[in-house]
Amino acid sequence: MAPSEDIPSSEQRHQKIQARILSLKKQISFSKWWTALFFLISLGAAVNFRFLPPISENVRQFLGISPSSTLISIALIVYAFSALILILGRMNTASVHFHGWSHIGYLSAFYLFYYYSGTLRDNFWAVFIAGLTILSLENYRVWSVCSETIKKEEKTLAFLDK
Repeated sequence: MAPSEDIPSSEQRHQKIQARILSLKKQISFSKWWTALFFLISLGAAVNFRFLPPISENVRQFLGISPSSTLISIALIVYAFSALILILGRMNTASVHFHGWSHIGYLSAFYLFYYYSGTLRDNFWAVFIAGLTILSLENYRVWSVCSETIKKEEKTLAFLDK
């Protein structure tokens, strides 16, 4: 193998950096889309999921008695603090990947638990505020890391263009 084959050309390096910048911008965009999805789910929860059919008696018998609203609220508090700690821990790793999809699943489950227990209207704001806090912090983390990395890549591009 010739030495020139090991070293990418200036144009190849340029294209690779531009591809990384595009990928980072997509990560920022994805995080916004996931947050929009949470807002859509929250809109459904705000109207007590009126568009869903009522839960039949057979399903209720199969699922059993719902946990009390207090137990669901305790689980929400534990989840919210755990999620915030995990996000703050990821801030130090400089990971550019958005991890909010799992949060959307958990938060949706809390909406459904409250819906099943018949206390969604009373607890909507608790889930919504927890979700808004968690997803906002995750979005900020992704935006911060991606923006910093984009600036570094753009400096590298400027250096290559000299």
